[in-house]
Formats: sequence, structure tokens, C-alpha cells
Amino acid sequence: MLLRLRHLSTLSVLALALTTSTLHAQQPSEPKTQLGKHMAAMNGAFRTIGQQVADSTKNASTMEQLTIFETNAKEALAFEPEKKAQVPEADQAKFVADYKAGLQKLIDTAGKLHGALHAGKNTEAAAIVEEMRGLQRTSHGEFRIRRPPPAN
Repeated sequence: MLLRLRHLSTLSVLALALTTSTLHAQQPSEPKTQLGKHMAAMNGAFRTIGQQVADSTKNASTMEQLTIFETNAKEALAFEPEKKAQVPEADQAKFVADYKAGLQKLIDTAGKLHGALHAGKNTEAAAIVEEMRGLQRTSHGEFRIRRPPPAN
């Protein structure tokens, strides 16, 4: 009986620790901006697209995720990146114009992906996803503020 209670208490402590760490990991360190919310939705959809683009049996799901991606990307055009405040005032208009041009290029590339998926050309679609990843990396390097990871 004593052994069972000891195991039960150990399991309870372990469960509590895991629950607490999971809840802590889910809480954002700071509230997201409207642009951040759209970018997070785009990121989630894009991850799913990347995971299943090569599988033609998942084209319907991939197209749904692509629609989510495109919708949020188009809505993100209405916002300006936070990093604009870190750019000299004389360069801010060009910075925002470059951001919007880059986002529009990503939207146009997503349109090509839509066409490739609709035609059932998954190999071509996978190559377009890689092109989109390159655009994402370049744009994030230029327009995104890098924040340190949250302290645990």
C-alpha cells in the first residue's frame, strides 16, 4: 500500500509539472500585432502545405491551407511591419513599399502554386513551395524583428 501511494504521488507531481510547463509554453510572451496574427496564420498554413504538397491524395487539404495562406497574406498587405520604427524616417516609405512588394510577390507565387495543384502537378508544386520558402527567409531577414527566445 505504501509503495502504491509513493508511485501515485510521484505520478501526480510529474503530471503537474508537465501540465505547468505545457501551459507556460502556450502563453505568448507578448501580445501579437494584427500583422503578427496574420503572419502566424500564414505560417501554420504554410507548414501544412510544405508537409503534404508532394502527396497528390492530399491536394484538397493542401488547397484549403493555400486559401488560408493567400487570404491572410492579402490581409497582411494592409499593415506595416513593426521594424519600420527602427528604420530612419527618410527610408520608411521605401521600407514599407519593399515589404508590400515582397508580400505581393509571395501572393503571386502562391497563385502559381494554386495552379500547379489544380493541374495535379505536385512535383512542380513542391518546387514552388521551395521558392516560397526562399522568399520567406529573405523577407523575414529584412522585415521581421528578431526577438530573443522566451526565458524558461
